[in-house]
Amino acid sequence: MNNRTAVVFGATGLVGSYLLEELIKNIKYSAIKVFTRKKLAIEHIKIIEHIVDVENIDSYKDEIRGNDLFICIGTTYRKAGSVKRVEEIDRDLPSAIGEISFKKGIEKIAVVSAVGANIKSRNYYNRVKGEMEQKITGLGFNRTVIVRPSLLLGKRDEFRLMESAGKMFMKLLSFMMVGRVKKYRAIHGRDVATAMIYALGESSDRIFYESDDLKALYT
Repeated sequence: MNNRTAVVFGATGLVGSYLLEELIKNIKYSAIKVFTRKKLAIEHIKIIEHIVDVENIDSYKDEIRGNDLFICIGTTYRKAGSVKRVEEIDRDLPSAIGEISFKKGIEKIAVVSAVGANIKSRNYYNRVKGEMEQKITGLGFNRTVIVRPSLLLGKRDEFRLMESAGKMFMKLLSFMMVGRVKKYRAIHGRDVATAMIYALGESSDRIFYESDDLKALYT
């Protein structure tokens, strides 16, 4: 079926920007609805841009229509300023978007989570991601995909000192990360984006994809 409409949230982030590029190239999608706070850096005949206050879902909920929903929303404590704000952005917002989208008839959903996501985690970030996953998986989409990438590689619009140091460290030690810790290897944002599209198109009951599984999906 090559006449699908993708609905995208988080298209200006690292994974989201690569996702947009991959959706443009993918012949299955004839339209890409993007909901964003700021104008995109990319223009294409497929893209239908909605510049909105993303957190005020009621103001644009009637525009959320299509076939496949992609959510790449995420923040950091430094940007958010508090754990409560991280919860609002990383847990509550994706969950609310998913719920509205399901009610509007969207069939499939793919969401970016994080390696280590677990509702029982003592790490607040992993707990928040785990709670988001729990809400998303309870919505009832025909197909649900949740990807759990490790440290992301790729070009960001903003510089993150600790993340840059972590990337260097991970690259140096990558060859040592095998077996159970292989999923903690750094992964490129484009690999995550490509895997999301591929996994959503599979006829499978599988929901969760760990970081080390993603590239293997399409290579």
